[in-house]
Amino acid sequence: MTLEVSDLAVARGGVCVLEGLSFALSPGRALVLRGPNGIGKTTLLRAIAGLQAPLSGVVRAAPESLVYAGHADGIKATLSVSENLSFWAHVFGNKDISQALDAFALTPLADRPAGMLSAGQKRRLGLARLLVTGRRVWLLDEPTVSLDRDAVAMFADVVAAHLGAGGAALMATHIELGLADASELDLVPFRARPVELDDFDGAFL
Repeated sequence: MTLEVSDLAVARGGVCVLEGLSFALSPGRALVLRGPNGIGKTTLLRAIAGLQAPLSGVVRAAPESLVYAGHADGIKATLSVSENLSFWAHVFGNKDISQALDAFALTPLADRPAGMLSAGQKRRLGLARLLVTGRRVWLLDEPTVSLDRDAVAMFADVVAAHLGAGGAALMATHIELGLADASELDLVPFRARPVELDDFDGAFL
């Protein structure tokens, strides 16, 4: 398995939001997280990415196989498009950014300062970072925010190519990406049980 999650519980603001969550993700597969706003999709992705500690449970993945793309685009406004990508490529030990530029139609914008891009262009630049990481498992939190229909299709093609090359993707999104083999995981059954006063067993008496 590329990623395995066992009996995971995660908290937001010190309050458990999801518990008893187990699933596995194989190479070449995508899993889409479903559930209403606030259920804990972002919290779950951050815990799997190692950005916050889970309350309990285990996340198993190959060392340095995970890369997380959250709501922030993570770009430097004063750097050009190509300079932004070159910086991230260098961080991950890569040099070639041409594939990332082409995949997200950024080549014509390569010399433009990132601060002068539209919201959609900035999002495409943020997502293009995925292609210079060399990481096999993409953890994606609402990746299509600010993207128009054509850009969503462009992103779906990039994900499909990643899966076809043996990568994997775990995504929180409300958009249908048209990935034929993608599975879905409804998080509602894993919503944490509200704490009842009886659970304290008179601790404050």
